[in-house]
Amino acid sequence: MKNTFIILASIILLITQAACASETNQAAGTNGEKITWKLGHISDENHPWHKTALKFAELVKQKTNDQIEIKVYPNSQLGGETDMLNSIKAGTADLTISGETMANWAPKAALMAVPYEFRDEAHMKKVIESEIGEEIEQEISEKVGVTTLYYHLRAPRNLTSDEPVNSPDDMKGFRIRVPNVPLFLDAWKSVGAKPQAMDFKEVFTALQQHVIDGQENPYDLIYSASFYEVQKYVNQTEHVRQWVYMVVGNKQLESLTPDLQKAVKEAAAEAQEYGMQLFAKDIADYRQKLIDKGMTINEDVDRDAFKQTMEPAVKNSLNKEQLELYEKIQNME
Repeated sequence: MKNTFIILASIILLITQAACASETNQAAGTNGEKITWKLGHISDENHPWHKTALKFAELVKQKTNDQIEIKVYPNSQLGGETDMLNSIKAGTADLTISGETMANWAPKAALMAVPYEFRDEAHMKKVIESEIGEEIEQEISEKVGVTTLYYHLRAPRNLTSDEPVNSPDDMKGFRIRVPNVPLFLDAWKSVGAKPQAMDFKEVFTALQQHVIDGQENPYDLIYSASFYEVQKYVNQTEHVRQWVYMVVGNKQLESLTPDLQKAVKEAAAEAQEYGMQLFAKDIADYRQKLIDKGMTINEDVDRDAFKQTMEPAVKNSLNKEQLELYEKIQNME
């Protein structure tokens, strides 16, 4: 009798544990509970990325009937790109905007920002929406642990400085901040510069204190970061055309019910269109805004010389798989 009681008690315990485990493993949102996600990014409140992020959050809230609330933190409040990606992996944040920084985990992501890789904006957009773009997204998911939701095109990256830069000869010993991307480091070393990897949030102070001589970014980020206060020239090197993704942690997305996942993806598709409209409208204004703030736009840059000088270093820094993708992109009509 005693043994029978012990067996029955054990069975009841196992059933109870299984039931608890089942409840724990239920997809988030199954019972209509509120889900709050944190979204951090590096741009300011007036930047198209932030405006699009707010629109995305609004759409998600609507499409999930208030079940998912996304709190948006601009200006690197939650950290830089690398910080945010690590926070997403740790589960202390959920979404961010990231680009070539992800190449530190997913090598194919380096193709999102290779010097003088794309002929123009139309060429870049065609690549993003091709099988090559899908291949990059897949590796990001597998190796970074995040899912791409929508993308932002970026205006070309330009070099800022206190003295005009016209050719690679002007870059000898120039201390330039670059994102923590080996490809960027190699490309700038090839023109004689001394590149330093640094989080975006640290750049203003580094320029102010003359720790570095310059940095490179599109007009919009040069403006939103107030680099016009600490730099005199924007040199139109236009050395990189690139795009960035809004990404969400795989675990965070997969924890949702299928209906909520669908709603998030629908919201992302609509945010994509909204962001493209902002890009076309706002980016054209940033160049003039920088001039109005006192910066000089140096158009006398020998971009062909920069391209020819950087190209061997770019190819040498790509592994076999990356080089194959690079050549496919170059040959895409």
